[in-house]
Amino acid sequence: MTTSAQTPKPGEIPCDLKGQTILVTRPAEQAAHLCDLIQLANGAALLFPTVKIRPSVHASKAQDRMREPWNLMIFISRNAVNFARTLLPNGQLPAPPPAGPLIAAVGAATAAALDDAGRPPDLVPSQHFDSEGLLELPELTNVRGDRILIVRGEGGRPMLGDTLRQRGAEVVYAEVYCRGLPESDATDQIPAWHDKLDLLTATSDEVLNNLHRLVPESEHSWLRTLPLAVYSNRTAARAMELGFRTVAVASESSDPALIDALCRLVQRAPR
Repeated sequence: MTTSAQTPKPGEIPCDLKGQTILVTRPAEQAAHLCDLIQLANGAALLFPTVKIRPSVHASKAQDRMREPWNLMIFISRNAVNFARTLLPNGQLPAPPPAGPLIAAVGAATAAALDDAGRPPDLVPSQHFDSEGLLELPELTNVRGDRILIVRGEGGRPMLGDTLRQRGAEVVYAEVYCRGLPESDATDQIPAWHDKLDLLTATSDEVLNNLHRLVPESEHSWLRTLPLAVYSNRTAARAMELGFRTVAVASESSDPALIDALCRLVQRAPR
């Protein structure tokens, strides 16, 4: 379907999707690798981004922030890395210590983006690839007096910054991108979806909520009958609130783990 910038590695395909068609709902810029893995697992990827990524209106302020001295810079997502690079001279992230700050990645995908940028992260959670997992690292337990810059999208979760402030750090945000609804909804796609769609994916609460908003209300009952694979228990709980009946949670926030969750759904209720 697409050519991925991140070539699938041996062992990333744990199972057989048995020809099922899966709706990939993450932003288009982040979808290629998952689509490739679906195809390699004998599935068909149907791309329908429910989130559109744009530069932040605060980009100039974020650019100034990133040029200040920091003890630690935390990148919240792959988008945070990529949009930050557009604001830095020659797209170069800060040098490693002692010349530059420590750099932390919230999850594996963010760490991979930093690797691609030529500045591997110093800190990455070993499990629980989220803000909670990052806060469990020993290096973040004693941050009193440290200056920490959190590079993120507009309106991100406050928990990470609030916790680091409670631990005595000075925390500032650099908002380098924003997320919003695409211009068009799913009305035109619904007839084809009825014919061939078997499974859904949602890699965040926002992705799931936007899918619900982009599908006409008259189709919500049908949509909720489709099995859904998600990254986290939090998103699974939101799916249940919306009325989805069958939800599988990936063992971690990675594309191979999401494929495994999809395969569990296929084995449970093949069509």
